Amino acid sequence: MFDDRAADARFGRPAPGWRRTLFTVIFESETRAGRSFDLLLIAAIITSVGVVMLESMAGMRARYGAWLHGLEWVFTGLFTLEYVARLVCVQRPVRYALSFYGVIDLLALLPTYLVVLEPSLGALIDVRVLRLLRVFRIFKLSRYTHEYRTLALALAASGRKITVFLGFVMLLVLVSGTLMYVVEGPQHGFTSIPTAMYWAVSTMTTVGFGDLVPRTDLGRLIASAMMLTGWGVLAVPTGIVTAEMGAQRRLQILAERATTDMSCPACSADGHAGDARYCRRCGTALPGTATAVSPART
Repeated sequence: MFDDRAADARFGRPAPGWRRTLFTVIFESETRAGRSFDLLLIAAIITSVGVVMLESMAGMRARYGAWLHGLEWVFTGLFTLEYVARLVCVQRPVRYALSFYGVIDLLALLPTYLVVLEPSLGALIDVRVLRLLRVFRIFKLSRYTHEYRTLALALAASGRKITVFLGFVMLLVLVSGTLMYVVEGPQHGFTSIPTAMYWAVSTMTTVGFGDLVPRTDLGRLIASAMMLTGWGVLAVPTGIVTAEMGAQRRLQILAERATTDMSCPACSADGHAGDARYCRRCGTALPGTATAVSPART
């Protein structure tokens, strides 16, 4: 979903200099500095979300409100510096600002500044509700975890299958809801087809709130069939996604066998082919290979 090669392609890798160094630290997690930066940022994100959760508790807010407020400004300052650094070190800052993680970064900062810059917002909406938007920081964690990318790829690959399956489920809900409306009727609480469909969804998902209950024998038979069908409804999407995750893992293993983790000493690029002699990005001779006159020779 988000790696150093994707950042190169989408946002633009800067020319050698301090911006290149900053880009390497922020976006390239395979370097030592990049790994340290990611670990520190993960710790800051988790701690800041914990502060938001503590601040939502009346007792903690009454006892430690000043400390929590001060910590929030510390984290807001840190994340502001991170956001500005990301915009500065890429060639296309607008594209990054409009990307998924760019929007998440902005949502993590805006609430604190909006309340300070525009106190009248408190008259329109509870300030605490506005500040709870800071919990969006937790989504920033997904850029640092490989498993998030694997799951996202599996969900994307399963999209068409799951869409077809959900279409079938909605058809089943419509049919069963219509049948229950006809069988039970308004006298038993099934006042309309949409209401009966709501009952079908809660029954098929095995939730069963109990606000609508079939009274007739035929209605109970239909409800029993819906409950049994619900097991399959819950299992099918899980099986589809699991199969795609297995396929993604097999592709990843094949890709890892075809590449090496050797990094370029000049630009820190990795992911080279196992028999590569020169960097795929800048053409510098890789460590452990014979130096040639021209990078174009293989």
